[in-house]
Parts: sequence; structure tokens; C-alpha cells
Amino acid sequence: MTEIYISTDVETDGPIPGPHSMLSIASAAYRADKTLLATFTANLETLPGALAYPPTAEWWLSQPEAWAASRTDLQSPAVAMPAYVAWLKSLPGTPVFVALPAGFDFMFAYWYLMRFAGESPFRQSALDIQSYVMGARGLSFVESGKHYMPRRWFDDLPHTHIALDDAIEQGALFCNILAEHRRRDDDDRSS
Repeated sequence: MTEIYISTDVETDGPIPGPHSMLSIASAAYRADKTLLATFTANLETLPGALAYPPTAEWWLSQPEAWAASRTDLQSPAVAMPAYVAWLKSLPGTPVFVALPAGFDFMFAYWYLMRFAGESPFRQSALDIQSYVMGARGLSFVESGKHYMPRRWFDDLPHTHIALDDAIEQGALFCNILAEHRRRDDDDRSS
């Protein structure tokens, strides 16, 4: 079955789920050729008893537009996460979670999926863009970070800390990296 790359970004009020809350989740579903199939976004009510992590709360003060965007049209996670699962299952292929960094975004998405929907269409797997770059280019992990990536991989898309904007931007970035790596592999095979 065709893989659908689910570029996902979360916004949170702390470093781990449970003691802290996921404020927003957004995904952009891409085919490998960078066709954007669909998007999903939800702003979530905070978890009962969870508190904002002070350094994260301080960072949010520097992002008033993104903060305001994450606090509109709030949904209960018990409603939003099953809707997210239904959206993922409606896509025409196998969903592959993609993020930058996947370790952070997937931790929150997976915890919320299991807690509020009882399942994860991604199973326990996530594709980290920086790790993909490291393997594809044979560089160190640090040299594979976003600030070291060639400008040609980036489309003219905003990175606003609004979850949907960032999911779309990072999904396009991943598709550009994937396409270049596949062209390089094709060139190597034809040599």
C-alpha cells in the first residue's frame, strides 16, 4: 500500500505529556511527490491537573500570535483524538508519522492517541527528518540539523509556531529531501 507521509507538529505547554498538555496538533498528509492530500488540526483543552512548565510559559510570551491561535476553538482531547484517528484512516494509504523533531512531536501525539483514542494508526513508529538527513547524507546528527540543511530544500512557507503552518512547511521540506535522495539513488544505479 502507498505510504502517506503525515507531517505533524504539536504545540505544548511543557516538555512531556501528562504533567503538561498538548495545546495543538496538526498534520499535513503528503504523497512522496509533494502532493498535499489533506490536513487536520485541532486545538485542545489542557489536561485536568496539568500545569504549564515555567520555561515553556515564558517562551510562549514571545509568541503572542501563535499562543492566541492555539487557544481558539478548543476541543476536548477525548473528541479530537478519535477524530484524528478517523481522519488518518480515511487517507488513501499507510500513514507514516514524520516530524522535526519526531522524538518530541511523536511522544505527545502517541501519548494522546493511546490515552484518548485507544490506538495509534502509526503503531509505535515515527520518521525523524533530521535522522533521515543524517543517513541519506552520511553526516553527523548535528550536521544534519535544520540550520545545516541546504536552502534548496526549503519552500517559501512560513514557520510560525502555529501547528498547521509548521506541519505544512516541514512536510514540504521532507518531500524535497526525499525527492533529492531518490534522484541521487537513481543516478547511482544508472552509473
